[in-house]
Amino acid sequence: MTAYDYDVVYIGSGHGTFDGAMPLAAKGKRVAVIEADKVGGTCPNWGCNAKILLDAPVALQHTLRASNGIVSGDGKIDWAKNKAHKQAAIDVIPDALTSGMEGSGITMYYGAGSLVDAHTVKVNDEQLTAENIVLATGLRPRKLDVDGTELTHDSKDFMDLDEMPKELVIVGGGYIGVEFATMANAADANVTLVLHGDQALRGFHQPYVEQVLADLEARGVKILRNQEVKGFAEADGGVEVALSDATLSADWVLDATGRQANVEDLGLEDLGIQASDKGIEVNEYLQTAVPSIYASGDVIDKEQPKLTPTAQFESQYLMHRFAGESDAAIDYPVIATNVFTTPRIAQAGVTVEAAQADPDTYTIQENDHNGNWYRAVDYEQDAKITLIFNQDKQLVGATEISERAEDTINALLPAIEFGYTPEQLERLVYIFPAIAFDAMTQL
Repeated sequence: MTAYDYDVVYIGSGHGTFDGAMPLAAKGKRVAVIEADKVGGTCPNWGCNAKILLDAPVALQHTLRASNGIVSGDGKIDWAKNKAHKQAAIDVIPDALTSGMEGSGITMYYGAGSLVDAHTVKVNDEQLTAENIVLATGLRPRKLDVDGTELTHDSKDFMDLDEMPKELVIVGGGYIGVEFATMANAADANVTLVLHGDQALRGFHQPYVEQVLADLEARGVKILRNQEVKGFAEADGGVEVALSDATLSADWVLDATGRQANVEDLGLEDLGIQASDKGIEVNEYLQTAVPSIYASGDVIDKEQPKLTPTAQFESQYLMHRFAGESDAAIDYPVIATNVFTTPRIAQAGVTVEAAQADPDTYTIQENDHNGNWYRAVDYEQDAKITLIFNQDKQLVGATEISERAEDTINALLPAIEFGYTPEQLERLVYIFPAIAFDAMTQL
């Protein structure tokens, strides 16, 4: 039997790694983690954690203003203080994660890791051998390939702004584009949101998306659809944005047109591992074309949503596999998704569009929350939920637009994943009053 330095070496230290690496090391396996940047990766440092800290005052502001004077004040956001609070909260995470990993027995290496062969990784001038290697290098922002693209900024730059620009152009209608338009608008920026096509947030129920966009427009956001970006140029101390149908002037431009996988300089081609800007190709065991080399997290080319909980699930799946506790293929559960606009949109399971395409299999039920006494607690207006049932009256999908849609969908998720029957649902006695109780009364 070959003697390796480690049982598993991970390249990257985000959720695709540490959620499984720490319990794996605690089980006695020899584990190493290589990180070229901040420990924890995108989510805690430049993604979910940072974003929700910046968004919390935005949601609070909207609730305050919806109270119609019950709570006094205008809810003006001090962006510099908001950013400072965000930074103070997340700055402790890398050291905390490092301590947690080292405390569980993991050896940390700092530098860019690359593959040498099926069982060898190079980091700096050192080579490490392992029975298995996991690639968990995640995604990064993608830049438009047009003239002047160097004048634009990405999501990391936005979350590091000490002051909110007055005139802000955001290009892209995905999660980042629409969420950051919501934040910037609440912080008193004049925001123009530029969409390449006619729709934003294409993975979500479009009537609810249009409701979010209408709310943004009512708050002053300008939305331009079906626009091709021709280029960017310096102008009067700012940036001129040339579109197919207009020319815009901005103090600051956010390019939110997408993200791409970090697959360069890993040595994939030399080992015959297939990858593109969409990610690394893997089989049902998360193995690449080289059986001892796996991938985890957002760097995988997959149909499942590239979200933190997905990466966590994959990392834990690999932990069980490497620990010898399971040799089964990965079996993805229902994965809930949410866009942190105000109001939010959240969904899980069978989508409304899929149910509409198969009326013999599914029953669709939309409930309007207007008039629901509990929704008046948070001054809700125009909140809705659409539920999808199979022919056995089991919940198989749900999507909601509301100020707390993520809480509703989280409450309904077990019913969708485990196929609770009406009789089983009757045995769930939730705290009252609460969003979870309210959600279950919809079924």
